[in-house]
Amino acid sequence: MEDGKLTDFDEEDHEFFQLRPERADLGARLDRYVADNLPDLSRGTVQGLIESGRVRVDGFQRKPKFRITPGEVVTVEIPPPQLDEILPDPIPLAIVYEDSDVIVVDKPAGMVVHPAPGHSRGTLANALVAQFPGISVGGTLRPGIVHRLDKDTSGLIVVAKTDRGRNALVTQWEERSVEKTYLTLVSGAVEDTEATIDAPIGRDPKNRQRMAVVRSGRPAVTHFRAVERFSSATLLEVSIETGRTHQIRVHLAFIGHPVVGDRVYGRAHPADALLPRQFLHASGLGFQLPDGTAGRFAAPLPADLDHTLNELRAQGSFRD
Repeated sequence: MEDGKLTDFDEEDHEFFQLRPERADLGARLDRYVADNLPDLSRGTVQGLIESGRVRVDGFQRKPKFRITPGEVVTVEIPPPQLDEILPDPIPLAIVYEDSDVIVVDKPAGMVVHPAPGHSRGTLANALVAQFPGISVGGTLRPGIVHRLDKDTSGLIVVAKTDRGRNALVTQWEERSVEKTYLTLVSGAVEDTEATIDAPIGRDPKNRQRMAVVRSGRPAVTHFRAVERFSSATLLEVSIETGRTHQIRVHLAFIGHPVVGDRVYGRAHPADALLPRQFLHASGLGFQLPDGTAGRFAAPLPADLDHTLNELRAQGSFRD
């Protein structure tokens, strides 16, 4: 998620898998088939997921002993783990700003923000409780975290140290008064110098692991401005009014200019060889600090993204 929806992480923290039975799976019990194909889950866990309706066959709830048939689609929804505590991990953090109430961190690409299925350690939350032991506020297992960035999105994220800090941030996110700016390199030549994408986003009905622009989705608004043009790509500065899951990536793919390096919503691009991840960086963040003063923070492009731009410039770029 480019910028997480405040306080309600339920659907966005769940993992979704689509399994497609093959000929050899004909007649297999549903619980055994899912357990065999998702080995991280015990058969008991799988049976619990089935009984709670989190495993569906062609959209229908079935019993654990249901016999599957090739051609069916088995969808598995895995909720976030119920953790008793977040264990501290002494991971160095790039602190951009800190006061008694909030911290602004420049998150590296590859770091998950908070524990989720498959990522119980090494997250930003683990690092925060190690460096700031008293940070757990509001009775949450996501200490002070009120918004998120995708694992492979780098850049600025603000964290509350106190209840006062969290309440101030929550109010601003709910009022959509926070300024969130990103830099992204997208495929193709974007004709517009400036434009707005206003299109609802929800789960992709054909693939629950993805998001998509769908009529029944939730409102989502993205603004962008072309910063630099290359022969086969365009550098954009993007700001978002809303914070839907994968919003920037989904919206830009929707208009035919997916983020370069995006393995989920993108397409092959010559610059992929230069990038181990999606070219998306949260470069700016502006909000009112709990003491009432305005806070404006910036994070330069990390080395991998800066290197990619320099390589493209060396190949010859053109400007408007």
